Formats: sequence, C-alpha cells, structure tokens
Amino acid sequence: MPTTTAAQKRAQARADYDAFLAGCPSRQLLARISDKWIALILAALGGDGPHPSGAESAVEPRAMRYSELSRRLAGVSQKMLTQTLRSLERDGLVTRTVTPTVPVTVSYELTDLGLSLHHLMRGVKEWAETHMNEVLANREEYDTRTA
Repeated sequence: MPTTTAAQKRAQARADYDAFLAGCPSRQLLARISDKWIALILAALGGDGPHPSGAESAVEPRAMRYSELSRRLAGVSQKMLTQTLRSLERDGLVTRTVTPTVPVTVSYELTDLGLSLHHLMRGVKEWAETHMNEVLANREEYDTRTA
C-alpha cells in the first residue's frame, strides 16, 4: 500500500466533500453562510450599501466597530450580532481587533477568506435588490391564482 502525503490527504478530503450528503461538513458551512445576518455583515464589512453620512457606498472593505455594525444592521439583536460575529471569526472569515482604550474599542474586518466569500454574496444581494419587484409581482399572481 503506497504512503499518502499530507497534501494528498487534504486534496482527497476536498474531493470527498459533497454538500448533498447529510453528514458532509460543507453542508454545515453552506447552512451557516446562507444565514441573512452573515450575508449582511459581509456586505457591511465589504463596504456595500448606504452609509449614515448619505454618501454613496464605499467600494473598499473596511474595519467597523461593533456599535457601527449594530446601527448598520437594522433589526439585529445584540445577542445575534455577537453570535454571528463569533462564528465568522471562528471560521476565519473575520478578524476581531481589540484596542486598549477607555472604553475598549473592538473592530471587525474581513480576512482574505471572508473577502472571497463577500464577492460571491455581493452578487446574491444585488440580484435580490434588482429582482425584488419581479418576485413581488410573481407572489401576488400566485396568491391570486391559488386563493
């Protein structure tokens, strides 16, 4: 039996991932990144969307403080924002930086891995914003037809 190198084992593990299988770790990751708060946090840290100053959306990703993220994401609870940021940090998508000031300043920023996911999620967000009127019209037509 030939010996397998660590790189070969990693390559085989990647080839074995199949999100259609119930026990596949990639399915768990897919479930996590499809959460609305994940998508919105990635968009905010990626510089998408309106800014409080009324300026056009920034093109560049940037670090944001927790309080700024909280204000930006209307409707997110403190608990949900904290849990979501921790999961993003755990997965290596976000870095958390603590600055010893009074009071302590905590900021979050996309990692390279998070930035690569942000680019994909930006397209989904833009698609939703672009096609919302069509979806609403289809829902109305469906509801009328099935009522």
